[in-house]
Amino acid sequence: RVCVLNQMITVGQRGIQGDDNLQSMIVGTVMRKIKSRTWKKQRYFRLQEDCMTIWYKSKKTGNTHSTFSVSDVEAVREGHQSEVLLSIADEFPPDRCFTLVFRGRRGNLDLVADSADEAQSWIKGMRKLIENLENMGDSEKLDQWIGDWFKKADKNNDGRMNFQEVRVLLKMMNVEMNEHHAHRLFMMADKSQTGSLEDDEFVLFYKMLTQREDVLRVFQEYSGDGQKLSLSDLEEFLREEQLEDVDVVQQLAMELIERYEPSDTAKTLKAMSIDGFLIYLMSPVGSVFRPRQQNLYQDMNQPLCHYFISSSHNTYLMEDQLRGPSSVEGYIRALKRGCRCVEVDCWDGTNGEPIVYHGHTFTSKILFKDVVSTLGKYAFKVSEYPVILSMENHCSVEQQRVMAHHLNTILGDKLLKSTLDRKIPISFPSPEELKGKILLKGKKIDTLTGEVSDEDEAAEIDEDNLHSNSLRRRAKKSKQRLSKELSDCVVYCKSVHFSSFKHSRMHSKFYEISSFTESKAPEFVLHNARQLTRVYPSGLRTDSSNFNPQEMWNTGTQIVALNFQTAGLEMDLNDGLFSQNGGCGYVLKPEYMRRLDKRFDPEVPQNRDGYQPLSFCIQVISAQQLPKVNIKESSVVDPFVRVEIHGVPLDQAKQETRYIDNNGFNPVWYDTLRFTIHAPELALVRFVVEDYDKASRNDFVGQYTLPFSCIQQGYRHIHLLSRDGTSIHPASLFVHLRVTKLV
Repeated sequence: RVCVLNQMITVGQRGIQGDDNLQSMIVGTVMRKIKSRTWKKQRYFRLQEDCMTIWYKSKKTGNTHSTFSVSDVEAVREGHQSEVLLSIADEFPPDRCFTLVFRGRRGNLDLVADSADEAQSWIKGMRKLIENLENMGDSEKLDQWIGDWFKKADKNNDGRMNFQEVRVLLKMMNVEMNEHHAHRLFMMADKSQTGSLEDDEFVLFYKMLTQREDVLRVFQEYSGDGQKLSLSDLEEFLREEQLEDVDVVQQLAMELIERYEPSDTAKTLKAMSIDGFLIYLMSPVGSVFRPRQQNLYQDMNQPLCHYFISSSHNTYLMEDQLRGPSSVEGYIRALKRGCRCVEVDCWDGTNGEPIVYHGHTFTSKILFKDVVSTLGKYAFKVSEYPVILSMENHCSVEQQRVMAHHLNTILGDKLLKSTLDRKIPISFPSPEELKGKILLKGKKIDTLTGEVSDEDEAAEIDEDNLHSNSLRRRAKKSKQRLSKELSDCVVYCKSVHFSSFKHSRMHSKFYEISSFTESKAPEFVLHNARQLTRVYPSGLRTDSSNFNPQEMWNTGTQIVALNFQTAGLEMDLNDGLFSQNGGCGYVLKPEYMRRLDKRFDPEVPQNRDGYQPLSFCIQVISAQQLPKVNIKESSVVDPFVRVEIHGVPLDQAKQETRYIDNNGFNPVWYDTLRFTIHAPELALVRFVVEDYDKASRNDFVGQYTLPFSCIQQGYRHIHLLSRDGTSIHPASLFVHLRVTKLV
């Protein structure tokens, strides 16, 4: 008898036979875990038999140990490629050092092996395991997930599960089930009648537990015989429910059967079984996000000021603004998330080397040249479109010359040093024309007068006097001297102080950019149609919290700088907006925000040309396999779903479903929520799942945010993300979505 569960577990073990590196990892290795120059401790690391989990423990602390999943690791860096390992470079050679980089905001793991060969075993072995995972299909991932649950529940490691272990497992899986029903499922799965479930019996038990009545209901509604979807049945479903293009429905139906139907018999009949139907609905094609818009689909030949640009504030900080560490890791993480505008605060350092930190605070310091090197290495790994380096310069003229030297020598041709055609430009070049280029945003010496442009971060909106174009000037005005070498590095992004909208209309050049603390002004829309504007969090946010970026996108502000290190609603919105267009960090603004002849007012969106309000109807049907949020083994979530619309003020809204008692595994709602959308091009939709608690604050379970314009209608799955924006597979929502025009 072939053991189904053993087959599942070998998914993670693919290719282990004959792989000396993986065999060596399973045996285990003593390595040094490095946290600083002074914190270097030996730990015993080994790969567990499932080839999915790394186990490690101190040599001294008895039985206590820690684990992490291979799926949590994003990449392996070889040699001295972290600040921690660079700091001990004189002690340990690069061929013994490596760094495990985790997904989300979790800190890196820096390790030193006893020999170069041992380091190579772990570097190559980890890379192979990561590659195996990336190549794993959805059904294989689910098989792996089932295998993981079996191992967690099999407390005595005998390869079987008695009913008591099954009851514990149900709690672990977020299921509150009455004992009678649980025992009935157990007895039905116990085909061998041994009073315990073996591997394939456990799979049967799992399948009975996860039967999708909600999907079966949809399937049977469109199935002619209740057993399968014929080609014409599937075409009707795709046309009527999924609103697929009539011209391609027949071809699409054939492709879906070929791609997702597991039964060869059904394929021969040009039909789809319930299994194939569920696999399709769980796939990227069946997800809420229209696949075409996840790729690069927008016109990238418009002037730079016509795009929203993914932007980071105080990029060097990993935590708060007062005492947190500064690190080049902040730049790596932001750039890998598609960020296209990063910030650097430069101050005079010792030995003539400029440093980067949050001035007049206790945040740690890093070298400017290390930031520039990191930028050179990571700027274009995720997106080839231009990166803006927003520089706050507090350095002496001498150290400014050093900065200019580093920018020129380290970045070379990547640094934009002149206009594209070497002529005096009349408008911004496009992201397409600036591909592969790094643009410095900073102060510049006027070639005619020799004067230095004012510090751009010297204005904030006077909320009480918006319409008189009035602004408060801060007391401090820059009288700083600027080196010609650094000034020459600034081409299209000259930092200037903002005086008023009237002054800007009459005198400003397109390449002049001003910065504001978080603020709102309708006049911005017209201003931002011809010039770049940067908005950043208030200095009072010492905890690195963020403001809501939607309010600034509503005014057409391109560079809305957020603290990328801080998870939460604001970064969910940022990730949601920039998840479209290939994740390239540039999103084309709506046409009515790019026009100079018409003014769009986000307060009254119905006054614009082509105004067409939409009705948005969401039926929240069910959720699947939600993660536990309470570490107590006996605790099970009471989930509810909140749908939030973020957009112009008239569109801002949220509605919630009921909460379901004690079921995070397969709760069912069939609750309908309705919204009216007045500016669909600016709207974002955020789906949030929380654990209801009548006595205290609800706990966050998962979320997913996407642009309203990227939504696929019909029956769709929403694959939930963690607070950090990383996948929490297989947790999902099943919904039905419909958008209609309002008369």
